[in-house]
Amino acid sequence: MGMAGLWEPKVDKLIDPQSVEADQERRKKLVWEIERKLAEDGARPIIFYDRRATCWQLRVKGLTIMVNSISNGARMEDVWLDK
Repeated sequence: MGMAGLWEPKVDKLIDPQSVEADQERRKKLVWEIERKLAEDGARPIIFYDRRATCWQLRVKGLTIMVNSISNGARMEDVWLDK
C-alpha cells in the first residue's frame, strides 16, 4: 500500500468497473475490495459534500450557509462560538 492519504492507482482501476457492473453480487465484492484498500491505506475520500451535510453545533452562532454560491460565505467574519 502507498502513503496514507494518497490515492492508490489500484483503487482507481476498480472504481469504473464496479460502477458499470450489472451483477449485484460481483459489484458488491468490488465495492468491498475498494473499501478494504482505502481503509488499509488510511485514505479518507470525500464521498459527499453538500450544505445539507454541514455539521451543526448549537454553540456556533452567526453562520449563514449560502444557497446561491459555494464561495460567498467562506470568510466567516460574522461567526463566533458561544460557550
